[in-house]
Amino acid sequence: MVTITIDGVPKQYPSGTTYREIAEEYQPEYKDMIGLVKENGKVRELIKKAEKDCTLSFLTIRDTIGHKTYVRTGLMILIKAIYDVLGEMVSKVKIEFAIGQGYYCSVRMEEKLTQQQVDQIGKRMNEMVAGDLPITKKSYPKDEAMEIFHKYKMYDKEKLFRYRRSSFVNIYCLDGFYDYYYGYMLPSTGYLKYFDLMGYEEGILLLLPGSEDPSKIDYFQPREKLFGTLMASTSWGERMEIDSVGDLNNTIRDGQIGEMLLVQEALQERRIGEIAKQIADRENVKFVLIAGPSSSGKTTFSHRLSIQLRACGMKPHPIALDNYFVNRVDTPRDERGEYDYECLEAIDLKLFNDDMNRLLAGEEVELPQYNFKLGKREYHGNYKKLGPEDVLVIEGIHGLNPATTYSMPDESKFKIYISALTSLNIDDHNRIPTTDGRLLRRIVRDARTRGNSARSTIAMWPSVRRGEENYIFPYQESADEMFNSVLIYELAVLKQYVEPLLFGIEKDEPEYYEAKRLLKFLEYFQGIDSRNVPANSICREFIGGSCFDV
Repeated sequence: MVTITIDGVPKQYPSGTTYREIAEEYQPEYKDMIGLVKENGKVRELIKKAEKDCTLSFLTIRDTIGHKTYVRTGLMILIKAIYDVLGEMVSKVKIEFAIGQGYYCSVRMEEKLTQQQVDQIGKRMNEMVAGDLPITKKSYPKDEAMEIFHKYKMYDKEKLFRYRRSSFVNIYCLDGFYDYYYGYMLPSTGYLKYFDLMGYEEGILLLLPGSEDPSKIDYFQPREKLFGTLMASTSWGERMEIDSVGDLNNTIRDGQIGEMLLVQEALQERRIGEIAKQIADRENVKFVLIAGPSSSGKTTFSHRLSIQLRACGMKPHPIALDNYFVNRVDTPRDERGEYDYECLEAIDLKLFNDDMNRLLAGEEVELPQYNFKLGKREYHGNYKKLGPEDVLVIEGIHGLNPATTYSMPDESKFKIYISALTSLNIDDHNRIPTTDGRLLRRIVRDARTRGNSARSTIAMWPSVRRGEENYIFPYQESADEMFNSVLIYELAVLKQYVEPLLFGIEKDEPEYYEAKRLLKFLEYFQGIDSRNVPANSICREFIGGSCFDV
């Protein structure tokens, strides 16, 4: 017998009792489904057996880590169903990216995927969920695991683990289907209670609930511009023959990273030039509004766009919407009593609109500069007056919100949405969440420019994400153009900068598990020297050494 202490109450269980059995006993006390447990503070899957005395607590699929486990399990069931239905017709299945609460999966085969086949795949998923099939895990020696990947033609995983230092690999099995997943899994298919499936573009979209309400699937709203930008980024990777982390590591090993780095930067520069030409060709544009989530590279992008606008004969003037923050004492507070710098009310909209309209009328205006140390606006003689070729390049998270520019004529505005949309996958079945790349960027930048610890950046990240969901993402499709700031090589550069910061988080701190997860993720990458990164690169905004004032 073992003693399991839950909520301070010890209880005896036979040795070998699974945590799933214990979780099912306590499930009635929880509104949301239990997906994981914490054993003496360490996250464990429900398939694990109780073999020693411990303290146990539960994580539901509303918790961030629990929700990711739910998504991961749903994707495995989807991939298994695709192979069950289509069999040898399929040459490759790849989880590409997320669109809202949907996860886009491409299915490569000779003929185009039909709606009938999508329906059959959905039916097969429902059969597996109803059958409550077990998902098991076994640890294999790395060489043996690579042989399994090779046998099942998972060459992307074979390449990936060639660079892993660990001696063993955990492989999951679902009804004879073997696969590797980066992160935890639920114990059986019956846990996937809420999902939907639909054909989308050339592939399949798996719709799953969000963590805010894990029993509800929101109505899917097509995001054509976002989808097109993501697909273009994927094609960039394919053009450079870097589709996964294993491909990137091979490029680094073969000494080709320098050329690949320059090609990636050239592709971005060409795209920025295309956007600049659109602005120059459109009459009456005086305000270029650049918005995007945290750590998307807005500042560097605005400077590089300004250079391209000059090449088109215009006179750009980059300014930050943050300079119009209200004084700190007037900043709204969130539900925790903290200053909410993400909300629209943190901006003095009347002053901003008055200044912009006066500039549009040909007046000379002194623009403010926000002193973040003192928490108030100041004036230092930054006068602007717009001539025929002048244009203001304004960057800020609320730039696309029509309430921000409520009094400015639409014909005077050109709106750009910029984000770090990761197109590189760990392997075909394990995508890299866009939020992870941005979080790593922000940890490095905050430590360098603000002296913030990785712990504090991770702690505030959920609040930042809520602000993005409320104030940025709803307006992204209204942009005239979208730009993806991700560089396919950047995580291999960030690795050297961020790992020491993450190791600084102690085990007894709440942010430790997120730091541990990120450190494990970074183990996949071979590091590269940052000296080859150009001074005008968006990557420089985070690691330092930029030729711009960022």
